[in-house]
Amino acid sequence: MDFVTILLLVIIALLGFVVYRLSQPSAGGQDVNDIKNDITNLKAEITRIEASVKAEFVSNRKESQDSSQETRKELSESFTKLSAELRETITASSTSQKEQLEAFAKQLKELTTTNEQKINEMQDKLLRAAKESRDELTKTLKELQTGNQQKLDEMRKTVDEKLQSTIEKRFNESFTLISERLDKVHQGLGEMQNLASGVGDLKKVLTNVSTRGSFGEVQLGTILEQYLSPDQYEKNAAVKKNSQERVDFIVKFPGRADDNTPVLLPIDSKFPNEDYQRLQEARENDADAITSATKQFESSVKRIAKDIAGKYINPPTTTDFAIMFVPTEGLYAEIVSRVNLFETLHNEYKIVVVGPTNIVALLNSLQMGFNTLAIEKHSSEVWELLGGVKREFGKFGEVLDAAKRKIDAASKSIDDAGVRTRAIERKLQRVETLPAATPSPTNDSLADLPTLTTPNPDKDDGDDE
Repeated sequence: MDFVTILLLVIIALLGFVVYRLSQPSAGGQDVNDIKNDITNLKAEITRIEASVKAEFVSNRKESQDSSQETRKELSESFTKLSAELRETITASSTSQKEQLEAFAKQLKELTTTNEQKINEMQDKLLRAAKESRDELTKTLKELQTGNQQKLDEMRKTVDEKLQSTIEKRFNESFTLISERLDKVHQGLGEMQNLASGVGDLKKVLTNVSTRGSFGEVQLGTILEQYLSPDQYEKNAAVKKNSQERVDFIVKFPGRADDNTPVLLPIDSKFPNEDYQRLQEARENDADAITSATKQFESSVKRIAKDIAGKYINPPTTTDFAIMFVPTEGLYAEIVSRVNLFETLHNEYKIVVVGPTNIVALLNSLQMGFNTLAIEKHSSEVWELLGGVKREFGKFGEVLDAAKRKIDAASKSIDDAGVRTRAIERKLQRVETLPAATPSPTNDSLADLPTLTTPNPDKDDGDDE
């Protein structure tokens, strides 16, 4: 291959030279002849080189064939020798492995036999220990069950005794209570009879106009007496100078003038019962008469309101409005349900209608107004009182903090007791869920199980009661 490479390089060099000569400027016929001679020589040289190359290729091919044949022969001999050595090595290795496997199988058999013996012995020991533990646990559980049954019987007996005594006691108390209530029922029946006669008397009173007015006045006076102090209202008061007209009650408002002259709120009691009764009877019996009864009722109420406004409203001695008190809630509801009538009384006559219930709210509002004015007059005393309250509240905060700390400590103790209780319950649950074939715990672990204690009847008396 090196020879072929050299030959190719020579040919390339000659071709380069020829190309170079051809590229030079022509110097005459001599140069052309020289070139032709050179080409002829080059062809001859190429022919000679080609023949030499072919001969060299033939020689190289023969040498390669001889070398390959010799190499194959050597390889064949080497493989034959290697195969023989491998067979000998494999045979020796197989014999050695067979001997080792036989020895290992023998040792494994001996070890298996020994392990089986030990396992059988251990199994027998475990079975005996499990049987002993199971017998011991069964015995302990029977004793525990017997003890618990005895304690439960004692507890049941104690509970039955307490329950019996409690039932007897409560039965006697209930019987006594029933007897007392029956006596009260008999008394109530007597009172109802008296009440029935009183209702008859009341009906007679209500049929009389003067006594009916006195009834409303007495009821109004009772309400004012309950919610106002005696110096805050006055009965049968004159609100106009040189006038004989007297309103049933006036409520005194503190005045703003320098002389502290009070401003009076007139409250007059009215009870137009006849017109109200006619309206109720018309609704129940005669639907056609409702319109006329309604007009007559509204006219009566307006006439009363006009009379109150003309007699008792006298600013600035009085307020610019007056209050008409009706002694029954039904009559008050009848007036209020008529929006036009209620607005007419308020806007035209400056009259506010109240009943037994909402006059209480009105009086409470007035009482708050009185208290506000009193506080304004005694503001310095109020500030001193608030300062004392502030100091006492600070002391109360300290006492409250101390109580909170004690409560937190008690809560922690209760939480600890709850933790111990849950631990005991878990142990009891493990005892209850033990299967019969499961190996039992040792005597030491059984000693840790909680035991039921007989409750002290003396300590339970207070709780049962």
